[in-house]
Amino acid sequence: MTTIATNISLFDSLPELFEEQIGSALLPETRRAAFQRFRELGFPTVKTEDWKYTNMLPYLKNGISIQLPATPELTAAQLEATGLLLPDTYRVVLVNGELQPQLSELPPAAQVTVRKLSEAAEEAAFQQYFSKSRKLDEHHFAQLNTALFTDGLFIEAKAKAMVEQPLHIIQLYHSTGNLLVQPRHLWVVQPGASLQIIESAAALSLSGSVLVNSVIEAVTTERAQLSHYQLQTAGQQTRFINQTLVQQHGKSLYNNYTFTLTGADIIRNNLNISLDDERTETHLYGFYLAMGNQLVDNHTSVDHRMPNCESNELYRGVMLDKSTGVFNGKIYVHEDAQKTNAFQQNNNLVLSPDANIYTKPQLEIFADDVKCSHGTTIGQVSEDALFYLKARGIGDMTARSMLVKAFAFDITAQVKIPAVRKQVEQLAAQYLSAAANN
Repeated sequence: MTTIATNISLFDSLPELFEEQIGSALLPETRRAAFQRFRELGFPTVKTEDWKYTNMLPYLKNGISIQLPATPELTAAQLEATGLLLPDTYRVVLVNGELQPQLSELPPAAQVTVRKLSEAAEEAAFQQYFSKSRKLDEHHFAQLNTALFTDGLFIEAKAKAMVEQPLHIIQLYHSTGNLLVQPRHLWVVQPGASLQIIESAAALSLSGSVLVNSVIEAVTTERAQLSHYQLQTAGQQTRFINQTLVQQHGKSLYNNYTFTLTGADIIRNNLNISLDDERTETHLYGFYLAMGNQLVDNHTSVDHRMPNCESNELYRGVMLDKSTGVFNGKIYVHEDAQKTNAFQQNNNLVLSPDANIYTKPQLEIFADDVKCSHGTTIGQVSEDALFYLKARGIGDMTARSMLVKAFAFDITAQVKIPAVRKQVEQLAAQYLSAAANN
């Protein structure tokens, strides 16, 4: 796994930059250990097994900086203009990973604590869970984030808190040149609590490109429930490496919905779930639509460690133009994880002869009393269905859009928040319309 790309000026400059920042940084020993681990791993290349279809090196060579520019003063009108606002939600706005209280509408503190990660070091949940996630050590970019993260969000739902409105996190990015941004978040849902979190993203006044290397550690404790919606929406000149590491405790429920509907050049999602206790339940749903020369890469792993747990995973993708999609989903059932139910499915539509999809579902089972399955399909729009619609006077592109929408329905139908479902469907329609007019 160790692959060091030494021909990148950013890699060579990091030791000096790290020493400049470590003096006043939070958790210096944790950062030093992570930086040492990152230097051992280096940046991944296409020779790294998990990155063989996703070449990040071109995005790391163009004079990229890790020094954040001054945060611009944003108005409510500018926030409204992003088109991301959702009704009936609490709102948390960040610029380059830093909380903007003046634009945020936070939930009652009696139910949820929301604060800057840099100010959360004294919180008991921070001390118990920060940088403790399994597999954190394996990820190149997660180690870089741990060493050099700037700021992010600490969110803690209090025990038995039933938070009725979702928490909508709007992440905005601003740059005055080519920039690497590294937000870091820790979310903890305490026993018996229930929380919904929606993430959206947009770029503001970019003078170069922004590469976002984010890490989320999420913990669902005993009987807790967390529904996590990732609306990946930012435009061109943005690149994303998203790493979400989830720990689940007994009888907890975690739902993840990842919708990749973005103009970003490249997006890589690492989603790692660790079912650490009995009777946990996990549902993962993903829909990605790529066009132009975009690359969308979803790597998921579900680690069944204890008995009587259940996981379901369904990802669907649509490839247009010269885009590339990657799906790699792994279910690992440990020897002690008897009575496991684990299911995984990945379906893809490839609508252009120049588009590509690489898909690899994986099962590794070391217990003997389990029910597990996985599968994948790659195809095109059904010509019979297309003929049926066109025979009723529906135009070719409209008919194709209808069939793609029907293909995505099994994913969008799982969304429990109507405003989110509406926004996802509108974005998908916009992208399909743009593709039809190219």
